[in-house]
Amino acid sequence: MNLNEIAQLSLAKQQISASKLKTEKEVVFWMGAVQAQDFPMSKWAVGVRLPGSTEKSVEASIDSGEIIRTHVLRPTWHLVSAEDVYWMLELSAPQIKTAARSRDRELGLTEVAFSRCNTLLENWLHDGHFLTREELLKLLAEAGFSNDNNRVSHILMRAEIEGIIGSGPDKEGKPTYAILTERVPVKKLLKRDEAVAELGRRYFTSHGPATLPDFAWWSGLPIKACRQAIEAIKTDFITEEVDGETYWFHPGNSILNTENKAIYLLPAYDEFIISYKNRAATLTFDNHLKTVSNNGFFRPVIVHNGQVIGVWKRTIKKDNAILETEYFGNPGKAIQKQVEKEFEKYVQFLGKNV
Repeated sequence: MNLNEIAQLSLAKQQISASKLKTEKEVVFWMGAVQAQDFPMSKWAVGVRLPGSTEKSVEASIDSGEIIRTHVLRPTWHLVSAEDVYWMLELSAPQIKTAARSRDRELGLTEVAFSRCNTLLENWLHDGHFLTREELLKLLAEAGFSNDNNRVSHILMRAEIEGIIGSGPDKEGKPTYAILTERVPVKKLLKRDEAVAELGRRYFTSHGPATLPDFAWWSGLPIKACRQAIEAIKTDFITEEVDGETYWFHPGNSILNTENKAIYLLPAYDEFIISYKNRAATLTFDNHLKTVSNNGFFRPVIVHNGQVIGVWKRTIKKDNAILETEYFGNPGKAIQKQVEKEFEKYVQFLGKNV
């Protein structure tokens, strides 16, 4: 196996080149977690893996509570299935709290302050009283918690990782917060060892071929726990040695299609790029610098033959969507035509005009 074969197999495992899934929830469950701080783009991350879906159908799954958007893993915003949300939060919360402790002290956020904020949030959001971030900012300020230095983000994230709040349905086009137990009344919890193994199984099944450092980066778990996960699941996976690295992947659906020259327009922060520490299979060093900024901004990418060949952006003007591309080399007219066709699929997903 070589790097291009790794990229092609990843496209299949991630359901981009060969989707076998039927619903939005199945996509998110398969992936384990889908990074989602760019909320509009995260909807396309689901859509590109589910032919025939639309932005409205993805939104409906989130609005219904089948999919929850919350802070988990590294941490950042992710989409996770309702079935997974509690055990994933319980597993990742200790690492997130430890990582945030120093900044919390700088912001004057003590455990007493967090406890008071959690109580306030429960009072404001109970019985399906969904509120936007802006509405909560105002209420917290009135209660003495200003948003200086982005303090409210830490308050809300703590309430999320403690399983108190999660995403609610959109309100006039804006995301809301809700009481998590009202959105997901059934709590599925796992013992820590079981949770570590399940997270590893989900990652290497959907994101493989991948390495131990890749899993540690994606999960945010200590390296010891990541090794424990691999040890627990290794009999169900196979490995390949490539450039001195051990890649793990599930043998199911592992037929390589090295002739796949297809074009894919992937969203910002897509799992195909962001979920690996080593991105050499899909990005050259020079192109990495054009794709990922120094402050960690991941641009939407154009993938051809498993390789990132450029970046793109969309502009929405009422019912129209405009595509702008920036190629890393001369793509030729044939590839440009393919990109235009893929953009038409994206626009259909949005319900707009090209």
